[in-house]
Amino acid sequence: MPKEKTLKRATRDRRQGKSASTQAGEFVREEIEEIRAGKHGARSTKQAIAIGLSKARRAGVKLPPPKKGSVSAATRHKAAQDSAKGKSPRRKPVSRIRSRATTKALQREGTSAASKSALSRQARTAARRRTSAQRSASAKKAARTRARRR
Repeated sequence: MPKEKTLKRATRDRRQGKSASTQAGEFVREEIEEIRAGKHGARSTKQAIAIGLSKARRAGVKLPPPKKGSVSAATRHKAAQDSAKGKSPRRKPVSRIRSRATTKALQREGTSAASKSALSRQARTAARRRTSAQRSASAKKAARTRARRR
């Protein structure tokens, strides 16, 4: 369950008209903080990001599942499931036994996935997958939508 502070930040981003990935970024940030605080670990930086995105979808962020061919069918199915969960009203709480099992499994993992060097490495490899034109367009959009200081 995401923290109240994270939900408020994501809601504020949505009200400001920011993209779904920006809203989801708040949940990813929370996940990284939890790993750094030692609440649990992750096998890789990718897993830490995936957990954050899953939390975002379940909290109602309108983040579409990844495109066909970019990830496995199982990952796309899980993302679609998370989105559906985020749209449906809350019903019964998650089983305690199941929650505990997930937490225990994550606690057995290391915390180096959230280190600065690991995050930097992940960002670099993700950027390398994008074309020069995509990176340029992204930078131009950032410059256009950046809040100016008065």
